[in-house]
Amino acid sequence: MRYLTIRALLFAVVPAAVLGCGERSNPPAAMRVVSSSLLPTRTFEASEPVEADSTTRLVFRATMSEAIADSLHREEIGEIMQRVGTRFLGATYTAGLLDAPDEEELVISLEEFDCVLFVEAVLALSQGIVDRDTTFAGFAGRLERMRYREGQLDGYCSRLHYFSEWIHDNEEKGLVYNITLALGGLRADSRLDFMSSNRELYVRLAEDDSLFRGIRSMEASLSALDRWYVPQSRIRSLYPKLRAGDIVATATTVAGLDVSHSGLVYDHGDGRIGFLHASTSDGVTVAEDLSEYVTANRATMGIVVARPVDVRNGHD
Repeated sequence: MRYLTIRALLFAVVPAAVLGCGERSNPPAAMRVVSSSLLPTRTFEASEPVEADSTTRLVFRATMSEAIADSLHREEIGEIMQRVGTRFLGATYTAGLLDAPDEEELVISLEEFDCVLFVEAVLALSQGIVDRDTTFAGFAGRLERMRYREGQLDGYCSRLHYFSEWIHDNEEKGLVYNITLALGGLRADSRLDFMSSNRELYVRLAEDDSLFRGIRSMEASLSALDRWYVPQSRIRSLYPKLRAGDIVATATTVAGLDVSHSGLVYDHGDGRIGFLHASTSDGVTVAEDLSEYVTANRATMGIVVARPVDVRNGHD
């Protein structure tokens, strides 16, 4: 099995901005996944049996077993994220995984990733380790909570397509906090309309006028977001302030788009800062130097940084 899909529908209505979108699904009760905020904290021990034909479930079980053996839950959330992320070194990069199903479903993969799926998977796994919740249902619930607006899957337009909104929405949920401004970030004022301006690049938008209207409405609502980026010339000076596991997105000069790539800070432990990410060419890998990686891309103007929240300590 290359990836696992789970349909889920939670308990509230999507914002009015996305009501133009179709694809509402009402899965059987047995297939519904409860938001991680509603899941009980479990004893940190082996969880339910794994389906042998699911590679993703097998990888999940192995990851949690290793975390248990290493008492990884005692570490800070950023260190956990770096440790978990490096377990996937060499994993395949695959584009378009979220758009593979004909209708919006909760795609879960621990075998292949794109850059955002990699960040989400590592964060969701790490949160489970902190919470000592080793259940696959809990992992799925955390993924849904962070991937969809207000934590609820309700069709294509409920997905947080723009990473700026992903950060904002997950900051509202208490999962991350945006430290870009505190790092000396500059305001990004460009309009976010890449999806509607390039409708032909998105199969669902090209074929469905209702989805297209919903995406345009969503993009219009993003004009109210405060967005910041740290220019690439300043990245190296930030190294003492960055931590392992910080979420980094590369701010882009591409018209209508906010960021072009995402990954995690990799702390080499000797003052050097790398970039742990799912690369289109090399799969999951570590770029030795974050600043060099970012500046090598001519369409990149800087970075956006969000720090994962350790629920045991809040954030500082």
